[in-house]
Amino acid sequence: MDFRLEVVVVPVSDVDASKAFYADRCGFVVDVDRQVTESFRVVQLTPPGSGCSITIGQGLAPMAPGALKGLQLCVTDAVAAHAELAGRGVPVTEVVHFEGGGTVPGAGGDFETFFFFDDPDGNSWAVQQSPVRS
Repeated sequence: MDFRLEVVVVPVSDVDASKAFYADRCGFVVDVDRQVTESFRVVQLTPPGSGCSITIGQGLAPMAPGALKGLQLCVTDAVAAHAELAGRGVPVTEVVHFEGGGTVPGAGGDFETFFFFDDPDGNSWAVQQSPVRS
């Protein structure tokens, strides 16, 4: 039996603004945007190349907007991903790597190189450099 993580609900305060942030600035693909009832809306977005999507919307889960911390995207080249997101207007931190028990500016190796950003509500994302998994 496979147990696949395919969707994570991300709590947001403004669905349209968050959809624009994730689609237009982060480059996520909009899979569905459906107003089911007046109080229930589902917007599912998928990061390029990902097998897991996020869902934002109205009436989805009883979480405060901005409550998710530590969501993580994995890329094969953190420096290139950083340049792409920064070029799209995403407020990213500098690229850092872990060394000697702390972080050092600049890229290091796989699994130790990161940069970070928050969505408009404060949901926090880490972007980690890691090799492609088969």
